[in-house]
Amino acid sequence: MLEFDGAILCKLDTDARGGAALSIAHATGRPIVLAGIGQGYDDLEIFNPQWLLNSILS
Repeated sequence: MLEFDGAILCKLDTDARGGAALSIAHATGRPIVLAGIGQGYDDLEIFNPQWLLNSILS
């Protein structure tokens, strides 16, 4: 069995409301550490939960 500390969510730019992020965090019980907002490795950013909340509530 493989254990992990956090998730990397790719293609966050295609998830308009952040539903995938909430599902992953809830199902795994682990935080999202990095978020991909584009096509390349340079497009990985440290995940900002405040951005996700603002996105959902706006």
